[in-house]
Amino acid sequence: MMGSESKELTFTERIDMLRATKMRHTEEKWRELGCFDMDDLPIMLPPPESRKVVRVVSGSGLLIVDAMFKEFTPKTNHPSGGIFGARDCGENFRTLIDLHPPYIDPMSSLAGGYMAHFSAYRQPAWNPDFDFSPLHEDHEKYKLHHGIGAVQHFCQDEAIGLTLGWGGILANIHHYRTVNLDEEAQELYDGLEHMVLGIQNWIARHAAAAAEMAKHEEHPQLRQNLTELASMNDHLVNHPPRTFREACQWMLYYQLAGKMYNMGGSLGRVDQFLFPFYQEDKKRGILTDEEAIFHLACHFIMDTSYTQLGGPDASGKDTTNALSFLVLEAAHRLKVPVNVGVSVGKDVDPKLLRRGVEILFEDRTGIPKFLGVDRTSEGFARNGLPIELGRQRAYSGCHWCAIPGREYTVNDCVKVNMAAVFEVAMKDMMSDRSIKPSVDALWRCFEKHLRRSVETIAKSLDFHMDHMYRVFPELHLDLLCYGPIEKGRDASHGGVEFYNLCVDAAGLATVADSFAAVEQRVEREKRMTWDELMHFLDTNWEGEAGERTRRMMKAVPRYGSGGSRADTFGVNVAQTFTKIVKEKPTPHGFNMIPGIFSWAANIAMGKDVDSTPNGRLSKSPISHGPNPDPGFRKDAAPTALAIAVASVQPGYGNTAPMQIELDPGLSKSDEDIEKVVALIRTHFEMGGTQINMNILNKKAILEAQKDPTLHPDLVVRVTGFSAYFASLSPEMRQIVVDRIIAEE
Repeated sequence: MMGSESKELTFTERIDMLRATKMRHTEEKWRELGCFDMDDLPIMLPPPESRKVVRVVSGSGLLIVDAMFKEFTPKTNHPSGGIFGARDCGENFRTLIDLHPPYIDPMSSLAGGYMAHFSAYRQPAWNPDFDFSPLHEDHEKYKLHHGIGAVQHFCQDEAIGLTLGWGGILANIHHYRTVNLDEEAQELYDGLEHMVLGIQNWIARHAAAAAEMAKHEEHPQLRQNLTELASMNDHLVNHPPRTFREACQWMLYYQLAGKMYNMGGSLGRVDQFLFPFYQEDKKRGILTDEEAIFHLACHFIMDTSYTQLGGPDASGKDTTNALSFLVLEAAHRLKVPVNVGVSVGKDVDPKLLRRGVEILFEDRTGIPKFLGVDRTSEGFARNGLPIELGRQRAYSGCHWCAIPGREYTVNDCVKVNMAAVFEVAMKDMMSDRSIKPSVDALWRCFEKHLRRSVETIAKSLDFHMDHMYRVFPELHLDLLCYGPIEKGRDASHGGVEFYNLCVDAAGLATVADSFAAVEQRVEREKRMTWDELMHFLDTNWEGEAGERTRRMMKAVPRYGSGGSRADTFGVNVAQTFTKIVKEKPTPHGFNMIPGIFSWAANIAMGKDVDSTPNGRLSKSPISHGPNPDPGFRKDAAPTALAIAVASVQPGYGNTAPMQIELDPGLSKSDEDIEKVVALIRTHFEMGGTQINMNILNKKAILEAQKDPTLHPDLVVRVTGFSAYFASLSPEMRQIVVDRIIAEE
């Protein structure tokens, strides 16, 4: 590699080299697998001779182009070819992880990497013996993302693993196997044991590989690093971590195993569970802040999982500490997609928000995002639960939180496409000759079908909860939750303490603007009849008259413009959805919590919906989350956007995040930074819950839209996640571009 006389490498130089390696891996994925409208995954492709590229459907119904090992032949246990149940999922996962070659970059202080997702081999994803065909009609009618088969999307407690280590976890499995003797428990323990043994073997092979690499490494600094990696990993096979570096290494293995198993991405409050290691190492004089930043950077470059910085403890006391700022600094130095959320609240250290905004200005990567911890914890308490629990929830995904290790949520997996519900309501009203078409009649039809769609979701969630543990249990997350091992029950089947199931609405602005356009142009101004409107919708606004009418409908004051009828409809739609979700639990008694979020699925959901009265074209994307559509007012005032999104919050602890693109001409002056700080605080004081913010390089974005290869390392916050702009599909890139143009 390098001669023995090579100079000492600085941490900055090593980070630069690690980033360059990541870009090579990323560009190879783009060439082989194409676009990804999702989180930047740290997966590396298997060697060409072992590689097979496939298109698969994940457990949550997402179509994914993925890589597989040619050598791995799953051991199926069902005539469909599927792999179902804890024992067989665990055994097959162990076989897959055994196939993974060790990955060690001598520049990194941590070992580990992965090359395949277990979900790619699990086809079909759902066991056909568990038939939910009675729900199919309404699933299709309302284009529901129903949640049956959804995986992960809740949060483990890393402190369990950092305390016990893999040997301690395995000992617990062995102990409780002798306590819970029923068949369900024994199968779960078999699966969990396979997972732990597979991970332990994986770590041991990394230790051996690092030792072997050290023998041949000529650069003394890197040779020493490899020797330390070998010793550290040998210890971690069975024992808990002793140092900050070892804790980062343990955490990375756990996170990568989750990515492999079911693409899990939760991490939680990293500045809390790593802080004792940081404090102790600092006290002993064996860790500098620069070393801590480097170890964190080595973790984040291989795992972009979601983490919260700062925020209250159960009593309401702020937990921000020195490590909170070091985590921010690691993300700042990396300048790659990292999903870090900064807590903002009346008692949270204001310096954390200030530093987060400074980094946002400096890097222009959409990192970090901002979390309104007061509103979310207060809202969670409205579910009849103590506010202390709400304060303990940790940011763990695109727009969601969960109590680490104690709460099962299926956050972000369940979506009610309100634009599709509106379309059904409109056609229902127009086809029923006993109904005289009117906005009031349309609203009644919309509310009726919205209620039916939520009731269908509730039944679907019950079906999921009844059967998921026998289809694809949460083995990886079970390991670091309170209850699954002790009870012998999967987290999806009674293993954890709390069950609060997320139900998100999507398409808010599409529906609000459609109601407002119909009310003004058809009912008040009588520019056309209801039948004429239906003709334009059915023909996708074809012809000169159709396009003229489409523009007229689109010109009605829109949701977000301030004081408009569309704003009133936006609030009414959000409140009605919230009321319906909270009217009652699922038939089996599970609490449902409403949110408003579309994730990146607003493109796919739009393809399920024909033309809508707000001037939207058939099959085009529906509106994003709770945001107004781009161009909602000519000045695109950030304050107007903040007011609109704050006004539609469901208010029960799940979020409706504001997505905002700010003027790329903003400087890094104290004045501009303080303006953004004030905007963030004001939105949360008005009731907002999360903010995804970009300060974008407009010129670079527009150039990259024409030719992504011009800016391969350009990072943007797409929605709840950040990603390389070049990795997005042309449709998703266009949505980001439209948001920028609209902010001019």
